[in-house]
Amino acid sequence: MKKLTLLKISASIVVGFALIYPLISGETTGVMAEVETLGLFWSFVVMILFFIAVAFYAKSLQTTLQLVDNEARKADPKSVWFMLLIPYNFIEDFFIIHHVTESLKAQALIDSRLDTLKSFGAISGFGWCGAQIISLIPNEFGAVASLIAFVLWLGHWIFIAQTNKLLATISA
Repeated sequence: MKKLTLLKISASIVVGFALIYPLISGETTGVMAEVETLGLFWSFVVMILFFIAVAFYAKSLQTTLQLVDNEARKADPKSVWFMLLIPYNFIEDFFIIHHVTESLKAQALIDSRLDTLKSFGAISGFGWCGAQIISLIPNEFGAVASLIAFVLWLGHWIFIAQTNKLLATISA
């Protein structure tokens, strides 16, 4: 097995523990505090709506990778769907953002209309990934990081949607 794969699996195990810690600790912190506040039914509804939003976001990222030229593409467009595989996604999200960012950079080298892009989504993309990891801390600091992750994630999604429109006009 490759070293990178082992690293991803090991890190995912740590993330998995962080995700279940509030459940096994008996403390009403982290996700358990949110479940207690919303109730089990509404927590489930919020979770389902969030997964639907993540699926639409993943579809946007897949579209980005499909719209860039083959020689610029740094990952299989279908690889973005690892975003739905918990807890692996907490680690893989960094690699997905990296591949999309690098694909956009490579596309910009062969199409000057992408010259207006500055960070190619790296700031908001890696920002939400990092804040998502910090959000696992089961206290107020983690709750604030969760809000920051959400805002950066929405910002990155908007960037990706705008970039896809630009790429679609280039491809047409």
